[in-house]
Amino acid sequence: VDGLVKTLGIESLSKSQVSRMATELDEVVAEFRNRPLDAGPYTYVWMDALTQKVREGGRIISVAVVIAVGVNADGHREVLGVDVITTEDGAGWLAFLRGLVARGLSGVQLVISDAHPGLVDAIGSTLVGAAWQRCRTHYLRNLLTKVPKSAQAMVATLVRTIFAQPDAEHVRDQLDVIATMLGRQFPKVEAMLRDAADDLTAFADFP
Repeated sequence: VDGLVKTLGIESLSKSQVSRMATELDEVVAEFRNRPLDAGPYTYVWMDALTQKVREGGRIISVAVVIAVGVNADGHREVLGVDVITTEDGAGWLAFLRGLVARGLSGVQLVISDAHPGLVDAIGSTLVGAAWQRCRTHYLRNLLTKVPKSAQAMVATLVRTIFAQPDAEHVRDQLDVIATMLGRQFPKVEAMLRDAADDLTAFADFP
């Protein structure tokens, strides 16, 4: 905290001042995290988790910070919720999503996330009727582990062309073309692309 306030031109803070500031921040954060989600419908929602190390009971442990970002009725991105769960499992994601729905999350048509099984199941249970789009960044990272480092840039460039097509028909045709092309040298890559085709191209059915 001392380092932070120095950037604001404050030389130092006492421990009591830091404690008071933290208490005030806790109230602001709690208000933000529990506010009603009344700017919907939230047509598109992105979800992800980030592992962080925290001090708990005198020990340093790893936790998952989960976040949901949505596009509201005005077309602006909005952080819908943030939470900390001890493990990124299905129960944690389910509780997080149920909390968002209870606060008013509605109108979701497409959810974008990685393929964590617990998260995908929680989405299906709480956001019934929403399509699921596999996050292409996470997917590409996994895909590139199947090719030599010398070929990764080329493979990444080719795969990205799938997402740059003008309409759904061309998106899916391009996936077929790229899968066939890469399959000549990297059969595992072709298999992965074809297995994930529906999840990778769900976005194409939207404006």
